[in-house]
Amino acid sequence: MSSAGPVLPLHASSPQQAADSLRTKYIWLAVYFFFNLALTLYNKAVLGNFPFPYVLTGIHTLCGTLGCLYFYFRGAFTLTPLSDRENFTLFLFSLLYTINIAISNVSLNLVTVPFHQIVRAMTPLFTVLIYVIGFRKVYSVMTYVSLVPVVAGVGFATAGDYYFTAMGFILTLLGAFLAALKTVATNRVQTGRLKLSPLELLFRMSPLAFLQCIVYAYFTGEISGLREYWPISMDSTMMIKLILNGAIAFGLNVVSFTANKKTGALTMTVAANVKQILTIVLAILFFHLAVTPMNAIGIILTLAGGAWYAKVELESKQKTSAVPDLRPKEDDAVKA
Repeated sequence: MSSAGPVLPLHASSPQQAADSLRTKYIWLAVYFFFNLALTLYNKAVLGNFPFPYVLTGIHTLCGTLGCLYFYFRGAFTLTPLSDRENFTLFLFSLLYTINIAISNVSLNLVTVPFHQIVRAMTPLFTVLIYVIGFRKVYSVMTYVSLVPVVAGVGFATAGDYYFTAMGFILTLLGAFLAALKTVATNRVQTGRLKLSPLELLFRMSPLAFLQCIVYAYFTGEISGLREYWPISMDSTMMIKLILNGAIAFGLNVVSFTANKKTGALTMTVAANVKQILTIVLAILFFHLAVTPMNAIGIILTLAGGAWYAKVELESKQKTSAVPDLRPKEDDAVKA
């Protein structure tokens, strides 16, 4: 006589749990916007007097390393034992970050800024392609539709002189794809088999990215330029500005990784497009940037598209939370 296996309890997330989860996601996204906008504007100010973008990125990764070391010795996180293969995966992950920065900088010299921005605005579409083709993920029709104004709006908002070389077009397109791949990889490393915490991921990636940035800076002539710059223009005020800039970058990386883990890669690429528009809005308010009616339409389109996408995601999460889950509650506790 065969005995039946244990019956798994049916349960679904309560409306309150779903609301708390969404509230947490929106809070992290809001903090992400704050740090991202702050660093974007601060980078613009610093690079005006410190024209070494790879060195500046190296300072960011160095501050990331030091910041993570501080929290590690404070017991904020522990290191997960990793195999050689997993360590190699993280090396490739850090390489993806620095290559993405390098290609973005190189392509900017071969295309105009408006063209660069409109191609980079296609990152959410590349993210969808990666998930659909690589992970067999299925999105609703409304998700696809809501992405249209998010992408098109950036094009209108940054409309200008669209000039590019053939190589510039290829590199800019590659840069947009790598940006999507980087965002997806960030999410997978934190939610997939490795399940690294944001601080541990940053701790493992920052030293590798720092070394890579220094190599890039050497081969692009920034190191030799810095030697000439240092005795003439480097003073205590600039040192404080660079350290503060690195501290903000460290905060942004932690917040960005956490927001990515909690909201998902596609949401982060949509948020990046909305951030571009918010940067333009701040430039209008504080730097009196002139805008055309087409630019204004693009700003409205992207902001409305971002809100629409958030609404579609909210409704999708509510439907998912209402569906009975066959997993035992202990699994939920482990997952959380």
